[in-house]
Amino acid sequence: MADLTYDAHIAWSGLAREGEGIVALGVAEVPYSAPADMGGKGEGTSPEQLLLAAVGSCYSATLYRSLQRAGLPVSRVATRVVGTVADFPRMAHVSRVVVHPVVVGADATRLEDYRDQALASRDQCLIGKAIRGSVDYEVGEVQVEVGISASL
Repeated sequence: MADLTYDAHIAWSGLAREGEGIVALGVAEVPYSAPADMGGKGEGTSPEQLLLAAVGSCYSATLYRSLQRAGLPVSRVATRVVGTVADFPRMAHVSRVVVHPVVVGADATRLEDYRDQALASRDQCLIGKAIRGSVDYEVGEVQVEVGISASL
């Protein structure tokens, strides 16, 4: 088995909540700062949203693959991810991450099968495995849509 290495390039300037930065991810540059509700600039995205995006993107891809392997119809997976920061400001930490998948192009008569795959995918997702143990990582509402168009 091989070890794989990935990198991201980050630039930051300024003190804590007053600062701002850029995350370079492949061909995209994403500005980030502390969220306004934490006393930051609230410009661009935030480290908290970047964490949720990492969990959600990994989970969505894992779920799609699981659905395909299970022979369940799917054209797309759209996932809303909700994170909770607890004990702000003194002991602030991400305490909970909940994924809410919508399976587009699904067979509505097999909702339980979709739910089973959604739960199993949580345990298979690489990024989810990285946060498990320090964050409550849950699957919330699982929805199915028969048509092929659903917004994020």
